[in-house]
Amino acid sequence: MGMLWFWIVAVMLAAYVVLDGFDLGVGAVMLLVAHTDEERKQAYQSIGPVWDGNEVWLLAAGGTLFFAFPLLYASAFSGFYMPLMIVLWLLILRGLSVELRGHVHDEMWHSFWDVVFTFSSGLLIIFFGAALANVIRGVPIGPDSYFYLSLWTNWRTGANPGILDWYTVLGGVLALLALSLHGSLYLALKTEGDLHDRCYALAKRLGPAVVIGCLVSIPATVIARPNSLANYEKHPAEFLAPVTVAICLVLLPILIHKGDELRAFLTSCALLIAMLCGAAAGLYPVLLPSTLGSQSDITMANALAGPHSLKVGLVWWSIGIVLAGIYFTTVYWLFRGKVSSYSDTYGH
Repeated sequence: MGMLWFWIVAVMLAAYVVLDGFDLGVGAVMLLVAHTDEERKQAYQSIGPVWDGNEVWLLAAGGTLFFAFPLLYASAFSGFYMPLMIVLWLLILRGLSVELRGHVHDEMWHSFWDVVFTFSSGLLIIFFGAALANVIRGVPIGPDSYFYLSLWTNWRTGANPGILDWYTVLGGVLALLALSLHGSLYLALKTEGDLHDRCYALAKRLGPAVVIGCLVSIPATVIARPNSLANYEKHPAEFLAPVTVAICLVLLPILIHKGDELRAFLTSCALLIAMLCGAAAGLYPVLLPSTLGSQSDITMANALAGPHSLKVGLVWWSIGIVLAGIYFTTVYWLFRGKVSSYSDTYGH
């Protein structure tokens, strides 16, 4: 039951990264590719019906984490309190920028919210990437299963690192590159004309950068957490995830240069999923490693909720995921095709 809930949480986080990842990516690259007010309106419209629904996956993953692994939820949310507050405010700013931009027809008003949208989207991506890197690297968990992290210390990994160090910053940069590519490909799928061409040109430049970033992240992870490959040595089947990542990294630049937009975007989706699955496989059964020694790790054994609660929760989770699947399938089906016109109400 513990393994099932571990992968349920992992899959929900992967769904969030893939779905909200493309509209975060659209936000991060918008000012680079959309040069006129009309083009920026098209960028907003490309995500208008789905951006708020995509964020539900983050809330659902957090709720599932609280239900299935209450100790992990309590420890992580207290230790990462400051960055979580920053993320909350960035989410609020991003939502406001999408919803308020169209309420006043003024160039300065539009420009202000465009900058807020790009700024908040880019920083959210960096913080999410740094958060994943913190989980992979480990945090200084004490005997009481709690920890405290400064925003930064000496920028080095070790027993008492900060939230930001060379490794977590690398994670943030890699996330920014990967989701900017993801967003560029999505925006190219949804638009036409000059905006489409600029998105595709940017994707061509970002593809090799993502490949380089992924290659650099492998030795960096081994340096930051020396036993990060131990699970792969014990369970060779887990190499399926990094092999999938490698295949996607080879295919992605080829598909982009061939102009195969849909397959390139789907390959980007597969790349993100494989990267997250690889990170999860490398951690299991540890949920949050401790830099002070493995005896303080938060693991499946000490964080899992009671068996009765998990069985009852599985029933309700199954009902919820089916309803969510129907909703998202319907929305994306109705919203298929290119953006051809602009509505003043972005989020509806």
